[in-house]
Amino acid sequence: MSKTTIPLTSSEIASIWTAYLNDSMAIQFLSYFLNIVEDPKVRLIIETGHSISSNHLSFLTDLFKQEGIPVPTGFSSSDVNLNAPRLYSDAFLLTYLNHMSKAGMLGYSGFLAMSARRDVRQYFKKALQQTSDLYDESSEVLLEKGLFIRSPYIDYPKQKDFVDSKSYFRGLNPFSNKRPLNTVELSHLNLNIQNNLIGAKLCLSFAQTSPRKEVQKLMLQGKDISDKHVKIFTSILLDNNTQSPVSADVAITNSTAEVFSDKLIIFHMGLLTASGTGNYATAAAASQRSDLILNYERLSFEIAQYTKDIAYFMIKNEWFEQPPGTLDKVKLAQQKKQN
Repeated sequence: MSKTTIPLTSSEIASIWTAYLNDSMAIQFLSYFLNIVEDPKVRLIIETGHSISSNHLSFLTDLFKQEGIPVPTGFSSSDVNLNAPRLYSDAFLLTYLNHMSKAGMLGYSGFLAMSARRDVRQYFKKALQQTSDLYDESSEVLLEKGLFIRSPYIDYPKQKDFVDSKSYFRGLNPFSNKRPLNTVELSHLNLNIQNNLIGAKLCLSFAQTSPRKEVQKLMLQGKDISDKHVKIFTSILLDNNTQSPVSADVAITNSTAEVFSDKLIIFHMGLLTASGTGNYATAAAASQRSDLILNYERLSFEIAQYTKDIAYFMIKNEWFEQPPGTLDKVKLAQQKKQN
């Protein structure tokens, strides 16, 4: 890595700091997955993901040191029990990687858009391409195994059309007919159903294996929220005479042995809830029926409350690693006066 005299911006520091934590988390999950996977095609994808995250962590560590910025603590091998019994089926492992690669693409595209310095841009551009390839490879295997959850099919439109009435946006009046969902609204409902299905499975597996009652309670609360949101989104599709996505076989075994540290579990759920909040905001902005927008807004508030519970729990246990920040200049000036 070549030395540059151009300092990192606050956005670039935030991006590499977040990326470091996410990759250090991913390595622990993928290391465990490699110990339990049986299907050779799924193993190959996990190995690819593990190699990508390991290389990312090496680059980011060097970058932090080069800039004289403390390397984040993140996560290590002490946060995972590699000898734990099998907790997930191969179908779950594959579905999980596909899901996380989608989240990774969104994250890296945002980091790239916030970066100016050439080496940082090149890094995030490459990371985005690698994550895109991982999504593509995992999708191919999911399709091959009949596990890919497709969006609903619709009849092709026969002609172009334009909105000719304000009633197009209505949806809150229970005594008036709602217009049929459009493809943009269908796509977001489908995506958020899938996200909540995988989230519910993860919460259940974490509750099943954590030794602490507080963590179990928090994870089961997350599962209940995801189940509730799936029912709401599914009912909207059914009211539209549209089949909701069918969940693939993403089985969890009966093992109750601890696999991941509570710190790692809680961080992962915080990451998922943050991603969920972003997805709901995007869906609300893209949807045009008023009932859909209201649903996304009120459900986002529920996720926000849950995210706050997660944050408070992390603070209580001294797990909440603080992002780099600016100094309080007023406080600094007051301290100087006192001296």
